[in-house]
Amino acid sequence: MHLALVGGRTDDSLVARLEAELARPTSSLAGVRGAAPSDERDAALTLLRIHDLHVGPFASIAGGPNRQHHPVIAELKWRLEAAFLERLQELDSRRAWDLPGDPSDALRAIQAVDRVPPLYRWLAEEADRRELRVFLELEGGPDGGFDDLVAQCQLGVDGEAKVELARNYWDEMGRGDESQVHTVLHRTMAEALGLRRLARGEQPGACLERTLLGSTLATNRWLQPEMVGALGLIELQAGPRCRAVVAALRRTGAPAASLPFYEEHARVDPQHGRSWLDRVVAPLVAEHPDVAWRIVRGARWRSTVNARFLEAAQWFLAADSTTPPPGSGAFRSVAPDMAGRRTGRLHSL
Repeated sequence: MHLALVGGRTDDSLVARLEAELARPTSSLAGVRGAAPSDERDAALTLLRIHDLHVGPFASIAGGPNRQHHPVIAELKWRLEAAFLERLQELDSRRAWDLPGDPSDALRAIQAVDRVPPLYRWLAEEADRRELRVFLELEGGPDGGFDDLVAQCQLGVDGEAKVELARNYWDEMGRGDESQVHTVLHRTMAEALGLRRLARGEQPGACLERTLLGSTLATNRWLQPEMVGALGLIELQAGPRCRAVVAALRRTGAPAASLPFYEEHARVDPQHGRSWLDRVVAPLVAEHPDVAWRIVRGARWRSTVNARFLEAAQWFLAADSTTPPPGSGAFRSVAPDMAGRRTGRLHSL
C-alpha cells in the first residue's frame, strides 16, 4: 500500500475539516471528534497538521488559541499515529533484516544496504538540469528539519551523548555564523536554482511519509530511542548522497550559490555519522542496554520510508525522462497508485 501522489483535498476530507475547525478560535472541535480519514493520504496530511501544533513554525502558532493538547486533538493524534506506526512496522518487517547484534554495527549495516542508491548515481552522471531540479524540489534537502529534530533528541540526555548532540546542532547553526546556518544555505540554494516549495497537498505520498516519521518521533517522548537511530542513519547516509548531488550541480552548470548547502553536508556529515555512533549511540546503549533494539528499529524505519521516497521519485522522474533512472521500470508498489494522478504543479514541471 502506498500513499497516493498529488491532488487537492475535497471539503469532506478530515484534513479540510480540521483546518476549518482550527480556523475558528472558539470552536469546540466537534466537527473532527471521533472522525476517520478518507484514506491514508488524508490521514498523513491530518497528522502532519496536528504535529504543526507541536513543532510547526513559530509564525503558525503565535497568538493562536491553545489547541495542542485539546482532548479531541489528543485522541485524533493518538489514533492516527497508532495506525501509521502499525503500517510502518508492517512495511519494515517485510524487509527481512539480518543485522549484527551490536547497535552501532547494525546501523552501519543498514547504511551499507543502499549507501548510494542508483538514483543518486544517475543524478550525478546523466540527469539534465530540469530533472535535477524536479528531484531537489521533491527531496527538500537530505535532512529537512534536522536542526529541530536534533534539538528535540537531546532532551533528558546527559554526558557525552548530550555534548555530541550539541556539537551537531552547532554545526546546523553554522557554528555561530547566521549566513552558514544549514536552513539558510538550503534557502540560498533553492533561490539560486529557482526551486519551488511544494505544499504538502502537492507532494508525493512518500514525501509525506518521510516527513511524518520525523514529526511522529519528535512529538512522542517514548519514541526518543527510535529518533536516535533514525537521525543517526540520516547522518551516516547523507555524505555520499550529497557528493552525488554536488557532482550533478557542477556537471549541469548550476550557479555557484547553489553549491554550499550540499558541499557542506558532503564534507561534515561523514564525521557526524561516525561521531553519532561513537558518542551518542554507544554511550546511551552502555547506560541503557534495553534501548539498543529500539535505536536499531528507528534506523530501519528511516531506511524504509527513505527507500519508498526514492522509489516514488524514481518512478516520477522516469515518466517524462529521455534517460530514465536505472531500474525505473519495476515499480510494482508505487506505479499503480501514482499512475494517472500526476496532476497539479508537479505535472507542469
